[in-house]
Amino acid sequence: MLHVIVIVLTVIVAVLLIGIVLIQKSKGGGLASQFGGAGSVMGVRQTNNVLEKGTWWLFGIIAFLSIASAYTMPKFGSATEIRASQEAAAPAAPAANQFDTPAAAPVATPAATPAETPAGE
Repeated sequence: MLHVIVIVLTVIVAVLLIGIVLIQKSKGGGLASQFGGAGSVMGVRQTNNVLEKGTWWLFGIIAFLSIASAYTMPKFGSATEIRASQEAAAPAAPAANQFDTPAAAPVATPAATPAETPAGE
């Protein structure tokens, strides 16, 4: 159950990261260019800093959640246990391949008798 929570959080943070990257524009434009007026609470430089810090924080959270996902992943046992469970579920008779069985003799088909031939032939 913990693994599912970690995966859901990773997806949510990834969507937020996509959003914050799309808000930004290359070369420092983006959302910052909308707040360039003199009466704005945050200047252009501070908006860029907030978006950049938010990007780095979300990246760090995704990196942490990715590592946590590896540790919370359900364990399935060793390869020997998996092989043993597969063999137990398999049928008892081993499957034959082309090298295990001798070549089969050709089957002769019986010739048609006059009673079996259609009248039109």
